[in-house]
Amino acid sequence: MALIAITHNLCFMSSLSAAVVALLSSAVLAVVEDLDQTFKDTRMNDIWLVDFYAPWCGYCKKLEPVWADVGAELKASGSPVRVGKMDATAYSGMSSEFGVRGYPTIKLLKGELAYNYKGPRTKDDIVEFTNRVSGPAVRPLPSKQMFEHMLKRHDVLFVYVGGESPLKEKYIDVATELIVYTYFFSASEEALPESMALPEIPSVAVFKDGSYFTYDEYEDGSLSSWINKERFQGYLQIDGFTLYELGETGKLVAIAVIDDKDPSDECIRLKSLIQMVAKDYRQHFNRDFQFGHMDGSDYINSLIMGEVKVPSVIILNTSNEQYFLPDGPTETLEDLVSFITGVLNGSVQAYGGDGVVQRVKRIAFDARSTIMSVFRSSPVLGCFLFGLPLGVISLMCYGICTADSDPDAGDMELMKREGFTDEEEEEEEDEEQRRTAQIEGPENDEEEEEGEDEEEEEEKAPEQKKTD
Repeated sequence: MALIAITHNLCFMSSLSAAVVALLSSAVLAVVEDLDQTFKDTRMNDIWLVDFYAPWCGYCKKLEPVWADVGAELKASGSPVRVGKMDATAYSGMSSEFGVRGYPTIKLLKGELAYNYKGPRTKDDIVEFTNRVSGPAVRPLPSKQMFEHMLKRHDVLFVYVGGESPLKEKYIDVATELIVYTYFFSASEEALPESMALPEIPSVAVFKDGSYFTYDEYEDGSLSSWINKERFQGYLQIDGFTLYELGETGKLVAIAVIDDKDPSDECIRLKSLIQMVAKDYRQHFNRDFQFGHMDGSDYINSLIMGEVKVPSVIILNTSNEQYFLPDGPTETLEDLVSFITGVLNGSVQAYGGDGVVQRVKRIAFDARSTIMSVFRSSPVLGCFLFGLPLGVISLMCYGICTADSDPDAGDMELMKREGFTDEEEEEEEDEEQRRTAQIEGPENDEEEEEGEDEEEEEEKAPEQKKTD
């Protein structure tokens, strides 16, 4: 009886588990909607966060659980944004209209506007992007308390200070365009903390690195370009994704390549030098350079297709894939400033680039890196993928090289096997010809005699005609 009761309990628990799983699955389906061809006509009524995917794409499959978490998080927080996904291969026409060029592509659709998400594919980053872009382009800061709260919350803060003006209209337009990168705020002069005094009102200021800097149209050019360059802190810890984003600013990137896991005195010294230049020489270099450090040299080595020692200093131009290395050791702050100044005025030699030779070199380097990575991760798979084709090609080459180049060689070999030599074959042919001549000889003689008689008659004919 006890065994029967335990069995009933187990069945009940398994049924309950299945029901919970089904409930969770239906909840996930409720927060992430499958979109079809009707989406184009109905989307204008809501704000949508859409994942355009391909069923065969590995990155898309990896994003699936994250996307479900994003949908659940936004629904739980009361966000007005609806989360969906669309098979871009099944609805290729609609995907092309939205500018989908690869998979997965994440877009936030807000009325006529479409914003691309280019950040890390994590739940927190995607949710933060959604909350930022789905809200107003410019958020108000009505009080000093709110102003100070936002200063503590954001490492980089853009604020328009003042009333209505042409500058504010331009600021709103730029915010609408660049809200994918950062937040934008506006405040009255009364909302500024007492310790801050702007040189003029209205004004656009950026608060970062423990200070603030104002936009000057005559020195800084367009407001959009200035905001794009100022949206990062003066000194950063740089990784591959950050370096990609920095490429959109148009700045050169000065990097201390160090080992964070096992920092030596030299690593600490180079990192400190870069930080000092970023802070103390901002007025000289901020418009053209971004400063930071990178842990390890693997990513840098793949970019320059070479080896950079750790620790060292390198300056990258991400727009044309050039890089610059100091001629000698960087011992002092003056050495580093001299190196950066030389890059700026063109006196330091540039390496790399995006020319034809470098592109060919890049193809070969990437192919070699891919093969090496496959062999390191799975030697058996590497042997199958690359060893088998090479073996087939080797056999084909061997067959071509060992094939008979002289077509008569086979016939000669055959005659030798049958016991004939060249001399014997010629004697056999001569003997055959003699036999033929003996057989045809009498017939030929008779034909020759008849021919001679006809000629004599023809010669006599004219004389007979004369006689007649």
